[in-house]
Amino acid sequence: MNFAFSEEQEELRKSVRRFLDEKSPVSEVRRLMETTEGYDPAVWKQMGEQLGLQGLAIPEEFGGSGYGYVELGVVLEEMGKSLICAPFFSTVALAANALLASDDDAAKKAYLPGIASGSTIATVAFTEANGRWTEDGITASVSADGKITGEKMFVLDGHTADLILVAARGAKGVSLYAVDKGAAGLTATALSTMDQTRKQAKLTFSGTPGKLVGAEGAGWTILTKMLDKAVIALAAEQVGGSQRCLDMSVEYAKVRVQFGRPIGSFQAIKHKCADMLLETESAKSAAYYAMWAASEENDEVPVVASLAKAYCSEAYFHAAAENIQIHGGIGFTWEHDAHLYFKRAKSSELLFGDPTFHREQLAQRIGI
Repeated sequence: MNFAFSEEQEELRKSVRRFLDEKSPVSEVRRLMETTEGYDPAVWKQMGEQLGLQGLAIPEEFGGSGYGYVELGVVLEEMGKSLICAPFFSTVALAANALLASDDDAAKKAYLPGIASGSTIATVAFTEANGRWTEDGITASVSADGKITGEKMFVLDGHTADLILVAARGAKGVSLYAVDKGAAGLTATALSTMDQTRKQAKLTFSGTPGKLVGAEGAGWTILTKMLDKAVIALAAEQVGGSQRCLDMSVEYAKVRVQFGRPIGSFQAIKHKCADMLLETESAKSAAYYAMWAASEENDEVPVVASLAKAYCSEAYFHAAAENIQIHGGIGFTWEHDAHLYFKRAKSSELLFGDPTFHREQLAQRIGI
């Protein structure tokens, strides 16, 4: 087992970094935050055509590049540093993973090539108004003829997605259904949320026709596998955000002068930066190991997924909060970028379950 990134992976990182520096400066992030769609279609297209990012971890037989989760994690880490506004996470970490976990070759052949090329934006409609990430939180119903009724909340990019994978409860339990954008009885409403860098929507289904993905009643098994991969992807993104907060803090501590000295020379600021460094590096270790386990389809995935999500969530939120403290008064202003990372850190902490939820899940999975 080698935890050093390969030369090819480091080149991927550099390519993604250059692309994001050009296409996702903070000025562009702020512009897209104010739009309803929340992304730039031209940049989304370039991500697929120039770098092939959407299809990076999709098998070649379904139109992807056939790389693993380590490479995907490298990409997401860099995206976390830039707060890129794009439906990448919902399409790749959610929808593509759900399809890959479904064991439904027909569905994979029908939908994965579009995702891999970047021509299809996709998401998964899981949570409802109860906000639970467990099987009993799914109350949307589906009839015997595949008509879905119910409401889904906090759906990432649900208002712009071309393909929506919907979890609904039928006679045999929870199943997963594919619903196309514009389907009869489907209403999508963009939500106003704290973190506008990652758009969410409310979806209402009123007898909306859906196509079964996987076996009937196998929806929760598919979603469990998807969620484990999704939280690992999110942990990688959180590591990128935490690193960026650390970098911002250190840079500011070197140039901000008080009492005739850079504030970085004061013990209190040194300790804050040292704690941020320790937590960020520890978060990297957790995320990188989880990325490796996911890439190898290791039996440890369920355990390390919850471990990484719990630790990386807290590390990122602490780094984002300390970044504001180190910047002082200016860090609290709308004009400064610190609040963008703070809001993303908080929304990511809660997404797919908070640290307490994942510690409890971890305990259950290891038999405590």
